[in-house]
Amino acid sequence: MGEQTQHQPPTPQPQPQPQQLNGSTIATTTITTTEMANTIPPPPITSPPTKIPARPRKIRKLSPDSTPATGDPNSSLAITTTTTADDSSPAAPDPPKPTPKPGKSKYAQQRAIVVAPPPPRITARSLSYEGEVDIAIRHLRDADPLLATLIDLHPPPTFDTFHTPFLALTRSILYQQLAFKAGTSIYTRFISLCGGEAGVLPETILALTPQQLRQIGVSGRKASYLHDLARKYQNGILSDSAIVNMDDKSLFTMLTMVNGIGSWSVHMFMIFSLHRPDVLPINDLGVRKGVQLLYNLQELPRPSQMDQLCEKWRPYRSVASWYLWRFVEAKGSPSSAVAVASGGATLTQQQQEEQQHQQQQQQAQLLDPINSILNLGACAWGQ
Repeated sequence: MGEQTQHQPPTPQPQPQPQQLNGSTIATTTITTTEMANTIPPPPITSPPTKIPARPRKIRKLSPDSTPATGDPNSSLAITTTTTADDSSPAAPDPPKPTPKPGKSKYAQQRAIVVAPPPPRITARSLSYEGEVDIAIRHLRDADPLLATLIDLHPPPTFDTFHTPFLALTRSILYQQLAFKAGTSIYTRFISLCGGEAGVLPETILALTPQQLRQIGVSGRKASYLHDLARKYQNGILSDSAIVNMDDKSLFTMLTMVNGIGSWSVHMFMIFSLHRPDVLPINDLGVRKGVQLLYNLQELPRPSQMDQLCEKWRPYRSVASWYLWRFVEAKGSPSSAVAVASGGATLTQQQQEEQQHQQQQQQAQLLDPINSILNLGACAWGQ
């Protein structure tokens, strides 16, 4: 037999043996270049870095300080929120802020304060309205206990007589610085010259010469005052309808533009002819003296102090002034309005000088009997 060929088994390739390092076995693997190229990913394509703002991440924690709104006694933990910076999570909406409880902080208490609305403002009407004087008296009683004592001592005033503004202003000029009897005599002759009270019109007075007025006892200065008033009516600067509808401040400004009519005369006209409810004659000696006696002041209050002292009487300071005149009359020191209404003499020289110092017009108005006589009258003053 021929030789039999024996097949040799393939020679085994040497396998890498694990290496020993510090007692640890490290396995090594042989990787070909091709395999390595297939296993390593290509580097990523990068773009210029862009700044992305960090978004807050909401981390919720459990806090045992408050009770949930569900009212479950077993769920006594409330969720609070802490904000941290994180670029990967989107911003979550803020939870509603809890309403602060009273007593937690002073800021919560300040927010809880409710400002009360101001009391309703009293709107006063003309004192000739029925029942308006009674409303005024009740208001003054509540506003000033000291004035309430005067109200108890005297009967209420009446404001039920009305004359046209032009006639009342004309009489105001004629009665200036005259006693009641002398003023009445001149006024009677003046009415007769005009053909009656209905004839006292701007055009009628402008037709009268200073000589005609002087013959009935009207001085040249008063004649110029009457003509100035009539011209302002004729030119449309003043009118009866405008005077009735003007507010107090505008009316005071317009009337003091007339020669011979000062602030005191305007105040008397507004109270006794127009029956305005909230007029305070700050230059009237009788009202100032009444305030001094009522509040037991050491000195006579200055006109600049009168508004502050009588503020509580608004909006019926006209009625309060009327009671002060009666108060001074009862004390034996009649005021200008009281002296005229009762037929007394003019003011003393000292009072006249003080009035002249206070007036801003060319001639101070010391006595204005026309307004007090026409509207208050002897009955109003208890005569």
